[in-house]
Amino acid sequence: MEDNKKFIKGFLGGLFTATCVLAIVVFIYKYTDLDVNLSRASLVSNTSNDADTKEVGSKAVDSKISVIKQIIDKYYLEEVHETDLVEGMYKGLVDGLGDPYSVYYTKDEFQSLMESTNGVYCGIGVTVSQDANTGIITLVKPFENSPGLKAGILPGDILYMVDDTEVTGMELSSVVAMIKGEEGTTVNLTIIREGERDNIELTVERQQIEIPTISYEVLKNNIGYINISEFDTVTQPQFINALEDLKNQGIAGLIVDLRNNPGGNLDVVNNILDQILPEGMIVYTEDKYGNKEEYKSDEEHQFTKPLAVLINGNSASASEIFAGAVKDYGIGTLVGTKTFGKGIVQRLIELGDGTAMKLTISKYYTPNGYNIHKIGIEPDVLIELDEALKMQAIITHDEDNQLQKAIEIIEEKLH
Repeated sequence: MEDNKKFIKGFLGGLFTATCVLAIVVFIYKYTDLDVNLSRASLVSNTSNDADTKEVGSKAVDSKISVIKQIIDKYYLEEVHETDLVEGMYKGLVDGLGDPYSVYYTKDEFQSLMESTNGVYCGIGVTVSQDANTGIITLVKPFENSPGLKAGILPGDILYMVDDTEVTGMELSSVVAMIKGEEGTTVNLTIIREGERDNIELTVERQQIEIPTISYEVLKNNIGYINISEFDTVTQPQFINALEDLKNQGIAGLIVDLRNNPGGNLDVVNNILDQILPEGMIVYTEDKYGNKEEYKSDEEHQFTKPLAVLINGNSASASEIFAGAVKDYGIGTLVGTKTFGKGIVQRLIELGDGTAMKLTISKYYTPNGYNIHKIGIEPDVLIELDEALKMQAIITHDEDNQLQKAIEIIEEKLH
């Protein structure tokens, strides 16, 4: 009798389990029972050939897109915007490369990018950078007198949210486009700050920003100082004018500050280096076919007085081309900490409909043939910025220990 009870109990339990499984199977089948038999058949028939299934533009891929689209149309809860779906596919195609530096830009994103590289835009006036591995976005430095600085942003703050959107891992240009907007409007930022237990909420009013890519002055003992924040279209004439003015003032030496400079236009940095280097190679690039493109300086312009270049971990790309050329020619002293390590070149390609893509196309090499991608450039004189200054928005020349070291080096060369 006891055995019968166990059997019945086990049977009922098994029946209950089977019923649950059957219910789940029926539920899943019901929600995949779309009028897409031809598409499904096409997909199934190609599963034996993985290469055909995954080839962009193949019948299997087109069929799968059709299946996904019909599922979205039938079941997706919210309103569907066809344009967003199409733009998302374009972005996904480029994202599939797994290269954080290759990006598809929508019309709005491309327009925003062009505004920023031309030197004027409406935003909050803060330099940003992104860790290629973690996707974390850092507010590197607010511009002097900028809305971001007035709102309380400090160097090194981590950008967590823009309005109600978490931005970690998003493509950097998309995040920048979210921060920019019409003059007089506001944007809400959620930031994480080292040493603070809670997130910090800031509301910042957008204003027209003129990017200060170049600032310069004459320091003590007649030493010239040029700070380059980015290598944008406007930077080249600004640098040439700054250097000419400093020469006319009779400077005895020069310090070029590339700290926190994320890079920029390859042609711009080469044209600036042509004002400094002796005749010879500035940098060369090599694509996947082994094709090389060389950038050279002529003998017309050279800077022959003592030179020091300030660098740090946020000096990247075009900044490293500058630092690498100065180091290889031995015409100046690199002061600070190791650079970021981005030794690849991207090309911006317009697609004819207002959109564009940025694509990694080659590696670059310093005059002596070094590619520093994921390696960086070591300074000749290693010196960390004082810890107390790292989260200070404005650092005076007198308290800037890295700058003071560069001044000391120039003075030693002069004497």
